[in-house]
Amino acid sequence: MISITLDDIAQIMSGTLVVGSSGRLPTDRVSGDAQTDSRLVLPGQIFFAKRGETTDGHRFVGVAYERGAHLAIVEEEIDDRIAQIVVKDSVIALADLAREVVSRVKRLGRMRVIGITGSNGKTTTKNLLLDILQTRGETVAPTNSFNNEVGAPLTMLRITEETDFLISEMGANAEGDIARLASIAQPDIGVVLKVGLAHAGGFGGIEATFRAKSEMVSSLGSSGIAVLNRDDTWVTKMSDLTKAHTIWFGTTADCDVRATDVHAAATGTRFRVVTKSGEERQIDFKILGEHHVSNALAAIAVAEECGVPLRDTVASLESVTRAERWRMEVMGGRNNITIINDAYNASPDSMTAALKTLALISSPAQRTFAVLGEMSELGEFSGDEHDRIGLQAVRYNISRIVVVGDGARRMHITAINEGSWDGESVFFSGQDEAYDYLITELREGDIALVKSSNSAGLRFLGDRLGEFFS
Repeated sequence: MISITLDDIAQIMSGTLVVGSSGRLPTDRVSGDAQTDSRLVLPGQIFFAKRGETTDGHRFVGVAYERGAHLAIVEEEIDDRIAQIVVKDSVIALADLAREVVSRVKRLGRMRVIGITGSNGKTTTKNLLLDILQTRGETVAPTNSFNNEVGAPLTMLRITEETDFLISEMGANAEGDIARLASIAQPDIGVVLKVGLAHAGGFGGIEATFRAKSEMVSSLGSSGIAVLNRDDTWVTKMSDLTKAHTIWFGTTADCDVRATDVHAAATGTRFRVVTKSGEERQIDFKILGEHHVSNALAAIAVAEECGVPLRDTVASLESVTRAERWRMEVMGGRNNITIINDAYNASPDSMTAALKTLALISSPAQRTFAVLGEMSELGEFSGDEHDRIGLQAVRYNISRIVVVGDGARRMHITAINEGSWDGESVFFSGQDEAYDYLITELREGDIALVKSSNSAGLRFLGDRLGEFFS
């Protein structure tokens, strides 16, 4: 973080600075990062005591002090050994500080802020863009999926006066969430990847999801750039909602950055990219799945706007071996058995894309296994969408469907009803039973995809299978 005085921080947060029992401050300014987890605090950092559903950060102010925190942001005075700023709401205070820090750095005229949202692909695109931009200058991006009202501001507070690029991943559970994050990050470039049914239970339908995701582009000013997916009909509509200049990416001829000659294989995806300047290059992309080509195109479009030569962008993309832990992660290998662990998140769109990838990368002689768990946060759409995925698995001619968990059972029932099979679809309530079945059933040359929402936990089943067949 930039160096900033404690008095300034208190004023920014409309809080009250309280000196510890020593009667003096350990320092009159801080420049360390911020944390909400006391276990992660390092000397010189700021600890935000956040109240949560299962615990209260105020209980750990003392731990943060003992780990070297110089300042605690609290809603009530807790431990008189450490300097504290007492505020009404620590989460709002975190946002206020992040907004001010971003504003101060942007006024230096060096840093560009890139905001990324979409129902699917945010983390993958963020990681690709980080790999590209960090070759050009200091780049700050979220770790894991720090994309909410807490994680996003924590990432923003990592910037310094030397930061060239800030990448802010913006998720949402309801309308207004992205608008709030955009007001803090103040993006110069806004990327929208896709509008789908992820978190549809919270939004209330695809139209509400569209309104929420469009907050990214409506937040941009006339000097901003909106990078939009031309292949998504909902995203296409967003060009009418922004004052910013629009850059299109996709597969159609009218795109500024487009992909042609896309070929998916078990080793990755090969395609040619054509940019708005007319430059063309072939990319051997090691990340599995045609759907990740769209994420790569978004990263290419942003990189071009940030002045990165296409040859350098391609070199960065070709060096990436996986999107992220538990995202189309290729494991196994023993007896030529491949495990694809893609169970960090799942929505109807990403589930469909993963099943399509499984079908495309396999040869006629190979057996394919789709190990599927529940798609969470779909609300009233849950039943119909689980049915649809069960149908798709059959129609993609997947050799064996293995459904795990009571919340996903409808996939199994629908798959059985769709085809007169004999054991081609099996169901297990727990992961242990599914594991025991798969380690005896998988044989040489088979490919198994493991896919579920994070809450279903099938990523751990994928890890077990990957380790067993390594």
